Amino acid sequence: MQDSISRDARLALDLALTVRHDGQGGVADDLTDPAGLTAWVQAHPGTVAPGFAAGDAELAAVRELRAAVRALFARAVRPGAPSPADAARLMPVPDAVDLLNTAAARTPTVPVLHWAEDADPVVEHRVPDGEEDLTGVLARAAIAFLTGPDRERLRACHGPRCVRYFLKEHPRQEWCKPACGNRARVARHHERHRRPADSLGQ
Repeated sequence: MQDSISRDARLALDLALTVRHDGQGGVADDLTDPAGLTAWVQAHPGTVAPGFAAGDAELAAVRELRAAVRALFARAVRPGAPSPADAARLMPVPDAVDLLNTAAARTPTVPVLHWAEDADPVVEHRVPDGEEDLTGVLARAAIAFLTGPDRERLRACHGPRCVRYFLKEHPRQEWCKPACGNRARVARHHERHRRPADSLGQ
């Protein structure tokens, strides 16, 4: 599955997925403290220079950026419903766009030409070593994802208790993973069998 997703899409999606179902009926947040952000960055090599250790300022900036990304994901899945994790408290879209653009501008990039023997020349916009700003890198990944072809496949999973966004891999896919589909089918089954019993009790 990951092979069919661009690096930018994977990074933007993984940032959004740091808000997840906690397995107990609530929502968990992987970015509640600097150690959580440091661990997340370490799990995404190449995001910033090795040895990155998050502080309170980086944590606050990334959490704010994540709120903007999730607000724009909610817009991207319209007319479908957004993730239930933050549907009632989404950042206004203009604010999310401004925040993303401001964060993206923090990281300088330089154009690097690539021209293979049997291919057309292409340019890669690379961040000079040691000059990465984490929110800038994440914002650029989110912008690339939201303006690229992967955005058309973005969906919010509405399996029972799920709060994830996912990229649809085939036309009939409704859930982020089979377990959510199973829970949805079980819930529908219980609902169908509960209704006759309810009507008998009236």
